[in-house]
Amino acid sequence: MDIIITGHKGLIGSFLKRRLEKEGHKIIFGIDLREGKNIYEMKNLKSKADIVIHAAAHCKINQAIENPEIVYENDVYGTFCVLEFCRKNNIKKIVFFSSSRVLNKEKNPYTAAKIFGEELCRAYKDCYGINYLIIRPSTVYGTFWDQTKRLMHNFIVNALEDKDLEIYGNPKIKTLDFTYVDDFVDAVILAMKKEWNKEYNISGGEEFLVYDLAKFIIEETNSKSKIVVKKEEIAQPQKVKLDISAIKNIGYFPKVNLREGVKKCIDFYKKRI
Repeated sequence: MDIIITGHKGLIGSFLKRRLEKEGHKIIFGIDLREGKNIYEMKNLKSKADIVIHAAAHCKINQAIENPEIVYENDVYGTFCVLEFCRKNNIKKIVFFSSSRVLNKEKNPYTAAKIFGEELCRAYKDCYGINYLIIRPSTVYGTFWDQTKRLMHNFIVNALEDKDLEIYGNPKIKTLDFTYVDDFVDAVILAMKKEWNKEYNISGGEEFLVYDLAKFIIEETNSKSKIVVKKEEIAQPQKVKLDISAIKNIGYFPKVNLREGVKKCIDFYKKRI
């Protein structure tokens, strides 16, 4: 298949691009702000492809709350531009990366933008016949230097540098449902081969206390870091556990448990610090 990817320099996009190319698919082009290319430009581009994979997004919730305009520009208007590109170029399939956070009761500008993106995909299906897959990732991590500086990156880098590991919220209850990037890519490719116009929640199926994760990383790195507990962040869930039955029903089974995945990441980061 001929495929176009947005956000191909990020964690998810780069691993997915590599796997698709390995399977024989052709990546026509990619658009990523890390290369100075903005997805706004897509609205007026002309190209043919079988599928557009839209992975580009601003994904830091605390920054989105501090400055909602960031997610409006990137995740609302940006997604509109990508779908307009599909419509104008008669591309009939789009994979949209939403977020598992849309399933939580806490709402913020980031989740609102992702909900808008999901609804826009459904609207373009009904109005213009563009088939969609809505993918809701949950705390994806892997052997990748994360310029976005999300939790796993910060925990491992800080531990290796003997800096504090910060937890926002009650350490006795705060959980996340992590997903190793190779498992995530497996799930996405599996979904692309099955029925379209579906929504899939994807995680490692392993709800884990963030405090226990921090403790494990400190132990594995022989770090002198301390765990510092801070006030919970605005409109951020304290417990995250996904129902991944839909993706399991089509054959997905996560292979890498959290401890194994973290060890792989620690080895990766040790070579780069």
